[in-house]
Amino acid sequence: QVKIVESGGGLAQAGESLTLSCTASGLNDGAMGWFRRAPRKEYEGVACSQWSRGETTYDDSVKGRFTLSRNGSLNTVTLHMNKLEPDDTAVYYCAANPHTCGVILRPTKRSDSYWGQGTQVTVSS
Repeated sequence: QVKIVESGGGLAQAGESLTLSCTASGLNDGAMGWFRRAPRKEYEGVACSQWSRGETTYDDSVKGRFTLSRNGSLNTVTLHMNKLEPDDTAVYYCAANPHTCGVILRPTKRSDSYWGQGTQVTVSS
């Protein structure tokens, strides 16, 4: 059983930085990343790292501002969020999947999807 533990988030002003971290115990390979849900909007993929391919994919809205790093031995990913904007305000969810980033970047709940509880990020202008 995969267990997701998230940390980080909080309040920031536009232009500032925040960091989110996530550990997926019980997952030895596959994909880990983050998606978010802003008020009155649908789930939106943010970033995902596919370990076996050594690939990290970002949504266009965060490219150049957010960086996803991975510590494979600890099954941990960290999302460094720089130059935050008010539109980044959302609940951020860490997610893991044994096979693909696809269900993280296009958030899909299925039997092999593991989601965290979510952490609030609020950016004021």
